[in-house]
Amino acid sequence: MENKKKNIAVLGSTGSIGTQTLEVVEAYPDRFEVELLTAYNNIELLVEQVRKFEPNVVVIGNEAKYADLCEALKKEPVKIYAGMDAIAQCVQMDCIDLVVTAMVGYSGLIPTIKAIEAGKNIALANKETLVVAGEIITKLAREKNVHIYPVDSEHSAIFQCMTGEWMNPLEKVYLTCSGGPFRGMNADQLKNVTSKDALRHPNWDMGAKITIDSATLMNKGFEVIEAKWLFGLEADQIDIIVHPQSIIHSIAQFKDGSMKAQMGLPDMKLPIVYAMTFPERLETTFPRFNFLDYPSLTFEKPDLEVFRNAALAYEAMKIGGNMPCILNAANEIAVEEFLKDKISFLFMPELIEQVMEKSPYIAAPTLEDYVESDKEAREIAREIVKNANIEKIKLV
Repeated sequence: MENKKKNIAVLGSTGSIGTQTLEVVEAYPDRFEVELLTAYNNIELLVEQVRKFEPNVVVIGNEAKYADLCEALKKEPVKIYAGMDAIAQCVQMDCIDLVVTAMVGYSGLIPTIKAIEAGKNIALANKETLVVAGEIITKLAREKNVHIYPVDSEHSAIFQCMTGEWMNPLEKVYLTCSGGPFRGMNADQLKNVTSKDALRHPNWDMGAKITIDSATLMNKGFEVIEAKWLFGLEADQIDIIVHPQSIIHSIAQFKDGSMKAQMGLPDMKLPIVYAMTFPERLETTFPRFNFLDYPSLTFEKPDLEVFRNAALAYEAMKIGGNMPCILNAANEIAVEEFLKDKISFLFMPELIEQVMEKSPYIAAPTLEDYVESDKEAREIAREIVKNANIEKIKLV
């Protein structure tokens, strides 16, 4: 039987996941049609993508870039809009079957909510959406009968291990991580590392923000919170293990003690394809894993005293309410300042912890509360950086 093309929206099409999603679309032109592309700043790449994939609609998040985008695409038969509200509106278009949420950070929350409200299935690459408002997102998805397919390699791995096992509850999951570029280093060794050092990830090619999060282990902390909502787990059911080779992407453990692991070479296109085509597995030409090339797969316990961001994520998850939202907002400011070389690597968890302590706590937040909490936490974080002793925060 001939497969109907799936009409997709790619939110954040110029980022790492967005560009790889479009590579998948290009590899399977008989399976996918691009209806909507969005980006925030990168007009040059967005214009190239529009010309290649011919979407019906394109949105530039930064309204200041709207005129330039219109000029660049004036000969193309595409509707052009600008602003974050426009993204949230366009994801609701009737023609869209699947929304790939590849926007970075908090910005992906509202568009994802609007897409779910419109009954669109989600391929979720924006982990911050569940970190910030996991309870609202999962409740809404159940009400709208919407499927959320995880794109993160770790959650895709658990999802793949769970296929055919939904009647068997998970006892535990193990989320693997490479350990990043600073694996095994102590606090003294980390005192003077730079953003340039942190951007050298050993195994994965990712955007700047997620690469820094990987170096601090905050990315893994976010994934712990994301796993809670995706798979209905508690904190003591989610472990982090360092696996430098990045071959085992995560492990599911069942109540009989049996464990399933999903394995493969580190390539984000694999979980992207799986999320876009579930329950089918498409034939791919991706490189295959060879056990003889990896005679030793090793595992280590993460050092959560040195890499405290992951420990702060566990703490935020246990506190609940709006605390994970505060954690995320503080982290986004910390990463932003670190990338500008305004604060040190080791000051990032210090900044996040201070924001968590100073921000108002709400036990049962509404969406409006999350929006306000995000705003307040960012203001508190910027004020801390502004008032801190600059020499101190660069040498913590």
